[in-house]
Amino acid sequence: MYNRTFKEIKKHLAFGMMRLPMKDDKIDNEQVCRMVDLFLEKGFNYFDTAHGYHDGLSEIAVKECLTSRHDRSEYILTDKLTDAYFKTEEDIRPLIDSQLEACGVEYFDFLLMHAQNAKNFEFFKQCRAYETAFDLKAEGKVRHVGLSFHDKATVLDRILTEYPEVEIVQIQFNYLDYEDVSIESRKVYEVCRKHGKPVLVMEPVRGGNLVNLPEEAQKALDDLRAETGSGCSNAGYALRFAAGFDGIEMVLSGMSNMEQMEDNIHTFSCNDGDFEPLSDKELEAINKVVDVFGSMGAIPCTGCRYCVEENHCPMEIKIPNLFSTYNSKKLFDKVNPWATFESITKDSGKPSDCIECGMCEAVCPQHLEIRDLLKKASELFE
Repeated sequence: MYNRTFKEIKKHLAFGMMRLPMKDDKIDNEQVCRMVDLFLEKGFNYFDTAHGYHDGLSEIAVKECLTSRHDRSEYILTDKLTDAYFKTEEDIRPLIDSQLEACGVEYFDFLLMHAQNAKNFEFFKQCRAYETAFDLKAEGKVRHVGLSFHDKATVLDRILTEYPEVEIVQIQFNYLDYEDVSIESRKVYEVCRKHGKPVLVMEPVRGGNLVNLPEEAQKALDDLRAETGSGCSNAGYALRFAAGFDGIEMVLSGMSNMEQMEDNIHTFSCNDGDFEPLSDKELEAINKVVDVFGSMGAIPCTGCRYCVEENHCPMEIKIPNLFSTYNSKKLFDKVNPWATFESITKDSGKPSDCIECGMCEAVCPQHLEIRDLLKKASELFE
């Protein structure tokens, strides 16, 4: 098992506060409080948020459900510096101060330069964002400085070469993206190891896509369970895959209800209180699942919603919702996806309304050709 770099982090599962449970179009703080309490009770302590999550309400939920109710020694809190919320170097310190206040803490354990890619890295450099973060660390407002990353491996290699002071890297890493040529999960991971950086994993279940599997893919895991007489949930296999690599410090899961929390805690509560890496037989079954997905032409959207936040779609097209419905038809052949389509587009744009401005593609972490994919959705539904 990997010897952890940051000893203050307990176990390998993190609570990503990006997809929190909702009630009446608001974050369900009552349920979040119960989830937070159970998470801590079972020995986990890493929480992750960002200024833009839930349209700015995730940080507030952190304060109301975690930091105002538990001692600072009980948890590790990560926040992020996001380019949408600052324009100059002078904007950064007030922004971080506002985030600290929103979260109800005096310091962040980790501050990540958010969603780094070739384009916004230049903006971060121009604003001396990394230098400011290192200064905040020296002042005690930040304990550790890292980055989250969405681009090719060569870009990450450049960033870590220019800023060797970066202490940790958060990457998209799951069994479906491991060899994907657009995501380059394996190559990005290898760059982290080359530079000796511990790794935080995001999207281990690919926005839920590795939970509800196509019938043929589900059969591969069901056959595995029948053969071995045991097994975990679909999400559990995905989480254990991501956590089983050398150098993985933490695996983030954006848990949306207590059921998901309990299942993930179970996955990471064996083998002397942590998780069991996948066996060779389990890896064989996972490879069969990958082959099924590769043959079905699904859209590899994780539902992160970057494409529709901050006015990135002037036509107000609900891109992630449309892609999810498209995949439901392609992968699961749901009886009536058109009813879902009508619900999605009732008060928003249709795929055919796209004016091909490209604003969505500029911020897509998956580098999807969204304009062309919207045409496919239009052909299917309209």
